[in-house]
Amino acid sequence: MAFSKDFPRPEKSPNWERISLTTEEEKEVEKVARKENIELMKQCIEDAKEIVKNSKLKVYQSDVIRIAIALFEKIASHQVYWKERACKEKFEDKFKTLIKKP
Repeated sequence: MAFSKDFPRPEKSPNWERISLTTEEEKEVEKVARKENIELMKQCIEDAKEIVKNSKLKVYQSDVIRIAIALFEKIASHQVYWKERACKEKFEDKFKTLIKKP
């Protein structure tokens, strides 16, 4: 089942427009999100190591990984965000003549 999101149409009527990603678009978004999240997790591990070192704590891998996971969960972009963003871009492309940007 394809990912979809509803957006209010830019006209004055209260109609909503459902924008769906194709299976290919959804897989591409998932691929990008996965790549971004892997890089983010690597950075979180490095940050966790630095936190342990600067805090003069004993370095245990499990502690470093727990800190990295906490950082990752706090700042990670989830696949849903990326899919919603892709839907929004499709929506804006579809209604670009009606959407007024500041």
